[in-house]
Amino acid sequence: MPTATSAAQAPPAPVGLDVVVREWGRIGCLGFGGPPAHIALLHDLCVTRRRWIDDEAFEDAVAVCNLLPGPASTQMSILCAHRVAGRRGAIVGGLCFILPGLVAILALAALFLAGNPPDWLRGAGAGAGAAVAAVAAHAGWGLLGPAWARAADRRARFVTYLLAGAAAAALLGAWVVVVLLACGAAELAVRRPALGSVLPGPLLAATLGLSGAIGLVWTSFKVGALSYGGGFVIIPLMQHDAVDRHGWMTDGQFLDAVALGQVTPGPVVHTVTAVGYAAGGVGAGLLAAAVAFAPSFAFILAGGPRIGELRSNRRAAAFVDGAGPAALGAILGSAVPLAAAIGEAWQAAVLGGAAVALLVLRRGVVPTLLAAGVAGALLVTAGAPLP
Repeated sequence: MPTATSAAQAPPAPVGLDVVVREWGRIGCLGFGGPPAHIALLHDLCVTRRRWIDDEAFEDAVAVCNLLPGPASTQMSILCAHRVAGRRGAIVGGLCFILPGLVAILALAALFLAGNPPDWLRGAGAGAGAAVAAVAAHAGWGLLGPAWARAADRRARFVTYLLAGAAAAALLGAWVVVVLLACGAAELAVRRPALGSVLPGPLLAATLGLSGAIGLVWTSFKVGALSYGGGFVIIPLMQHDAVDRHGWMTDGQFLDAVALGQVTPGPVVHTVTAVGYAAGGVGAGLLAAAVAFAPSFAFILAGGPRIGELRSNRRAAAFVDGAGPAALGAILGSAVPLAAAIGEAWQAAVLGGAAVALLVLRRGVVPTLLAAGVAGALLVTAGAPLP
């Protein structure tokens, strides 16, 4: 059996920073397809090819990152770099993983969200954006089976948390974080009644609303520090903040931003960079990214050798057993507001085609979004109305 700290023990011979830059930069450039692709690339590098980490330690690292809030694949890239090259390696490796996608999404945001792009490019964005609801359903469905199997001894509570998360995402986007935290607290209360009020501070803070630059910082912080289950969990909340509360974007532009987060390499959380760009240009986009990713670095660097102890922490595991199903429900529920944001009949047809490609034919996310973008460009060029 692996030890509690096996995911964070120092390697016998630390790797040089030049190697970290090269290898983590390669993953940052090639990491299309979201967390499953990122984990596979990290496993191939650290376990299969370089043998810096053994399989048991890698599995422990994955478990630890799933216990932490925020983007798990980003945390995994930082933790693996910490494992092979220490604290400096963690910082360098995390930045090399994040920066290629950050540069790409800022460039694409400038094309889609600023100025007056040509109609065919706007059509491509509208087509890819129309497919985003199917991508959310695909992401949630892919996680549902394994999560259900792990919940064999708590199926009734699993369904309750799942439905709560789905309802919050579909109907109450601004309250998604509150529901996730409440479900985690509820599971803690079931297992240890004395801990039922362990999270009053975060629950209260999650209900606050701010405006302007502080509003952008708060939205980005929620993305990076208060979300469980990956980037799609936070999409309903981002949509509420960016479209309804602050008016930084239209519904159509938000769909474009989510699509851009999918077709660029690196974590889906890059979507918040596009939201920041819409709020205030390049500087605001960089600010949003910095705030969203800072907690991932803080969790790993502050935890140091003890980060692996979360694996065996019963309270942390209980909280995730409640928040995790709610996060899964939120991913599935996010398809509702995303689909509701569609403005034209042809976009509904593109959404249907994307759903068939992803859920029936099992095509990849990136090829499906690219195909939807091409379809949108062709339809608009042929005379279909822009949303």
